[in-house]
Amino acid sequence: MISLPTIAFARPAIAAFAAMGVLWGTFAAAMPDLKAMLGVDERELGLLVFCTPLAAISAMLLAPAFGAAMGRVALPLSVALMALAFALPGQASVWWLFPLAMACAGAATGLTDVLMNARVAAMETSRGLHLMNLAHAAYSFGYAGGAVLTGVMRGAGWGPDWVMGTMAVLGLGFAALALERDGRIDGLRKPKDGTAGHLGWVPVIGGGIVLIAFMTENAAEYWSALHIEKTLGGSPEQGALGPAMLALTMGFARLGGQSLAGRVNPFTILRVGAVIAAAGALVVSQAWAPWVAYVGFFVMGVGASVLAPTAFSLVGQLSDDTARARAVARATLLGYLGYFVGPPLLGVIAGTFGMRFAFIWAACLVAMVFVLAPILKRQRA
Repeated sequence: MISLPTIAFARPAIAAFAAMGVLWGTFAAAMPDLKAMLGVDERELGLLVFCTPLAAISAMLLAPAFGAAMGRVALPLSVALMALAFALPGQASVWWLFPLAMACAGAATGLTDVLMNARVAAMETSRGLHLMNLAHAAYSFGYAGGAVLTGVMRGAGWGPDWVMGTMAVLGLGFAALALERDGRIDGLRKPKDGTAGHLGWVPVIGGGIVLIAFMTENAAEYWSALHIEKTLGGSPEQGALGPAMLALTMGFARLGGQSLAGRVNPFTILRVGAVIAAAGALVVSQAWAPWVAYVGFFVMGVGASVLAPTAFSLVGQLSDDTARARAVARATLLGYLGYFVGPPLLGVIAGTFGMRFAFIWAACLVAMVFVLAPILKRQRA
């Protein structure tokens, strides 16, 4: 069981993860309306959001300097910027404005990604706790909540401008919850006195596993509503239930992973999770009705849920104390390439070969965890 003192201690990080989940869940569930608003197909929409990872990477590179300059307010400020940025895509009804709006959302998300994962790693070290699964569960529950609320608003006839604007206000509330008395994230910048710890290959290989995990899960969340509505003929409410089902499953599975952390070998968790996630993606690819896709999303969510948190924790555990924050930041930078590149790449694949093939590709991708996990096991920073 997760104790109330643990939840209270992790509140700032939980709020940041939940905010990101709510905002991206809203965006995924609003995808059909955004696509209709812009008058584009899946391939064109995928190309329109390709600037998102570029903005995110740029922001991630600046995140250490931002965190050091802003001190204890760095995390809540980044969450507030993210909330405001996500109001923009719903207002960008002209196709050439949409990439600019998504660039703002990507930059704010990239900034928040680095800071919140580094903050959780610092919290784990200071108290000797396992918090990554709990924090990522907050993201998943936030994602599900954002998707469901968006489905309700879409069903009531709300346009993407009102939907995304409303959820942005909710995101600002989470930003307030992320504020803490001493929220400084030490060690983000490399010391100039020669005392910096060695990073080695740990953040690169661990970040590669995170990349695969996020590329798979976020691409599925991103395009699941369209798959259900276009490929399987579902309604807007049924379409919104796709990303919600995946996110809810991942949330509960991550809570289960929280209890397994420290009891089961983390590399075993990675391998088993990869097998289950690949099986779920294959079920989704062959679905003939929305309910079959829901089953696939459930299975996929169970497997994918443990991959990223486990990899992040391993990066923290295998890194030198003086290099831990920088190692997690570097793994986040690499890993979240998958978070941003996955959805547009899956959109291009879906537009070229069909949505079913796109999920087969996702199943093959997650199987690469079997290659990287043994290599990470042999690493010591």
